[in-house]
Amino acid sequence: MAKKKFFLIIDTETTQTEKVADFGAVVCDRQGKIHAQAGVLIRDFYLDREHHPLFHTKDNADPLWGIKNLPKRYANYDSMLENGSRMLATVNAVNRWLSQVAVKYQPTLTAYNLAFDKDKCSKSDIDLTIFEQRFCLWHASAAKWGHTKTYRKFILETAGFNTPTKLRNMSYHTNAEAMARYVLGNPDMPDEPHTALEDAIHYELPILEKLINSTPKAEYMNPAGYNWRDYQVKDWFTVK
Repeated sequence: MAKKKFFLIIDTETTQTEKVADFGAVVCDRQGKIHAQAGVLIRDFYLDREHHPLFHTKDNADPLWGIKNLPKRYANYDSMLENGSRMLATVNAVNRWLSQVAVKYQPTLTAYNLAFDKDKCSKSDIDLTIFEQRFCLWHASAAKWGHTKTYRKFILETAGFNTPTKLRNMSYHTNAEAMARYVLGNPDMPDEPHTALEDAIHYELPILEKLINSTPKAEYMNPAGYNWRDYQVKDWFTVK
């Protein structure tokens, strides 16, 4: 009997100092069943709002990341602490949980933009090096669907285009929101809340389940690196 295969999806929300403030993780099998999960605010950084404020931009117009919205985001997390949907945990506690997961499930590690999450975890002393098998869910998903006719049709129908740059380059979306809407066939799915555990469960997990059950392992484990130049609107969409 073949050994059951598990995956560990991680997601992080970070601070201005590139530390992890909100850590989310789920252990799932090929059918998308969750076997373990963690959603914690990292005590070492979340509580130190003077030295490690949540990531934000100075643009007040940005509805989510603008500095004007920072108090609302803190209030949301504080509410999650009060209602029990989040706990405070030290970096050491997170590492103990990850060690237990590594021993019990021996999962393949993934994240939507694995390089980003790995970097921020490393800077926070969260140890992901214990997971030998890993792949980037974003790169694998973009390689699988990003250039297909059905995905491009979906992007056109949902206006999933990035704002043109100063050099008039314009690419189309391959982010977790767009991919989750595509694989679930739900164009009206709301935007990610950008809270780590919820993003992992409701957006990245459906993408992972669809990907690993429709793609040979050799392909999703070794996707081509993402290059925005490969997703230029001018190269993939024509005027009729």
